Amino acid sequence: MTTLGAVWLGCFQPVAAEPASGWPHGARAAVSLAYDDALDSQLDHAIPVLDKYGLKGSFYLQLSSPVVGRRLAAWRRAARRGHELGNHSLFHQCSLAAPGHDWVQPHRNLDTTSAAQMQDQVLAANAMLYAIDGRRERTYTVPCGDRLAGGAGGVDYLPLIAPAFVAIKAGGGDGVTAPMAALDPYAVAVLAPQGLSGQQLIAIVERAAQQGGMVNLTFHGVGGDYLGTSPAAHEELVRYLAAHRRIYWTDTFINIMTYVKKHKPWPPSKT
Repeated sequence: MTTLGAVWLGCFQPVAAEPASGWPHGARAAVSLAYDDALDSQLDHAIPVLDKYGLKGSFYLQLSSPVVGRRLAAWRRAARRGHELGNHSLFHQCSLAAPGHDWVQPHRNLDTTSAAQMQDQVLAANAMLYAIDGRRERTYTVPCGDRLAGGAGGVDYLPLIAPAFVAIKAGGGDGVTAPMAALDPYAVAVLAPQGLSGQQLIAIVERAAQQGGMVNLTFHGVGGDYLGTSPAAHEELVRYLAAHRRIYWTDTFINIMTYVKKHKPWPPSKT
């Protein structure tokens, strides 16, 4: 995997006394609202709120999920409305040996799955997504952030699949990427909120604006399912972003990363 972490020389002139920003229309930060695992609550609560406020999200589908087949028409409608359908693998392989992963099914254990098998399955998932939305370009979110196929001492499978993707969300963090000059598009850190209030979520995006960076929030359940965020907290965040469009460029992850890769070099941070 090529790390694009070299210092990117500035090509945009920052506004005096503000963090450097190369975002469209002078926005101070880019915001990616993402949703993992193809859950009913995302179709029932998250997408209607995004549509209500005119914002676009990225939905990472586990293609073996019954919710994909059972509600295929709804996912297709979401794609037609401009939401991104991303790749979250066929079977959501995670490491059974990782702390707190006793829920991982043995036949879907990344520790006993080879890197070549993961490559085959992820690329097959891309083909299935094309059958849903007719799009070729795609981004990927690594299930659980687990990258080593075959267990301890195994092989990082991301370099095998990276050529098939515009960008990859691959690890945990506080959700904020800053400075942008340090970004690796194939290992973008994300925060998976659970139980945070609307004000706590807003504080995260405000910090990204202060630093002129990017924020990646990956939700799971919204008003249902698991790893939940309340509908009220989610809508409070979406409403805030919609009301402050001049500060926050909220878009799909694929659109944000396509822009980032097209417009590098990126201005160095002043913070």
